[in-house]
Order: sequence, then C-alpha cells, then structure tokens
Amino acid sequence: MKPVGYAPYLALSLLVIAWCILHSAMIAVSVTDYLEEHLGKLFRFYRLFYNLIAILTLIPIALFAYSLHTPPLFNWSGFLRIGQIILSGGAFLLFIFGARHYDARQFLGLSQMHGENVNRAITDTGALDTSGVLNFVRHPWYLAGLLLIWARELDASAILINGILSGYLLVGAQLEEKKLIREFGEQYLAYQKRVSMLIPCKWLKAKIRK
Repeated sequence: MKPVGYAPYLALSLLVIAWCILHSAMIAVSVTDYLEEHLGKLFRFYRLFYNLIAILTLIPIALFAYSLHTPPLFNWSGFLRIGQIILSGGAFLLFIFGARHYDARQFLGLSQMHGENVNRAITDTGALDTSGVLNFVRHPWYLAGLLLIWARELDASAILINGILSGYLLVGAQLEEKKLIREFGEQYLAYQKRVSMLIPCKWLKAKIRK
C-alpha cells in the first residue's frame, strides 16, 4: 500500500475542526437567540435544519477519512476484544437509558417544527430530570459518544479524528452545562455538586462511603 503523506491528514484535521466549530456555532445560545428574534415563525424549522446540516457536512469528511484508510495501528483482537465489547455495550446502554429521559422529538427538531413548546432541556416534561442514568452521570449521551468512537480499529486517520472529536465532546458538554445553568439556575448547580459530568466518580465515592 502506498504510504500517505502528511498533507491529507492535515487537511482532514482542518475539515474535522471546521465541522466541530460550525456545529457548535450553529447551536450557540447567542446565535439561536438572534435567529429566533429575526426569523420569527421560521425559527421552528431551525433545529431540524441544524441536524440536517450536521449530517450532510459530515458525510464528505467521513468519505475523505475512509480514502486515507491504512492498516490499523491498534486492533481490538484476542483478549482485547473483551474491552471492545465493554466499550460498545456501555455506549449502547447509555444511549438506551439516556433516551428514556430525553424527548426525541425535540432533539430531532420535530416538536419545534410543529410549534410545540420547547426548552433548553430536552426532557419530556421540560423539567430537570435527575433520575435513572442521570443520577450517575449528567451527560450519558456524551459519554456514550466517547466510548463508541474509541471502540473500533484505530488507524492513523481514526486516531486523528477521535482525538479531535473527544475534545469536541468535552467542550460540547461544558457548553451544554452553561445552557442548563441558564435554564435551571441553582437547581442545576446543586445537581452538578451531587452528580459527575461524565465519569460516575461521585456516585462511586458515595457507594464506597456507605
């Protein structure tokens, strides 16, 4: 296989970073507040538009990354397959249990499109939900995303993309925290003190103390 130079990987890095910046900017509070004020009734389509743009702009990046495919630098083989199963299974469970507490229609933009009342939190009731998996970690879907992207064979392009996306997910979780503090105030600050953001350290410490 002909070796791939550094230029394509640099281009891939810049494309992934640009996608992350675009994805974050489009959902930033200042941007959504401005668009809501100036678009009027059309704003109800924005969440759906945002999701479509995120997917459509990711497709060419994924195809470009696939074109740079090289033999894996790390392979989940032998006894390591157990680790891959744990990561994949954990991600799947986090998505499933998290979905029980989130409003999928609002997440996809369907509620907004039909003029239904929505809020910063994407729970069914709009209230701060701290039950179930949300009593272990505050952002189960962000954690699931982190587990899932690393539970695969890792060639150079995969490691590069995963590193950028990991940073993006961590920053995204922090930005989501600011939105939720704005929505729920002291109630969410108390929740932050009680429950860990991604790794259930506080839950484990509470169990150990018992």
